[in-house]
Amino acid sequence: MEWRKVVAILRSTVLEKVEERLRQLGVKGLTVTKVKGYGEYANFSKTDWLVDNARVEIFLAAQEVDAVVNALLDIAHVGAPGDGIVAVLPVEKLYRIRTKAEYEAPEA
Repeated sequence: MEWRKVVAILRSTVLEKVEERLRQLGVKGLTVTKVKGYGEYANFSKTDWLVDNARVEIFLAAQEVDAVVNALLDIAHVGAPGDGIVAVLPVEKLYRIRTKAEYEAPEA
């Protein structure tokens, strides 16, 4: 089974809508972290330029990636600088700490 990690950096203001859509898609787990940074959009009115954002990380089977990425793009899109980014990364293996066993993704 092939695994992927989807990482999205997005506006904190859209986080609740993103979480709800991911629940509707059946995403079984995710991690959300409050982050600060700048990229295309920097807050030049502050001395450190950093903007508050949210980082969402999801491990899922490769066949589930397109639906999750499309949901993230649909919900997080405002159409202005600072909307964020989505990255899809390959994952070689995934282990469950509780059982010390390799985690098997559900078959499509």
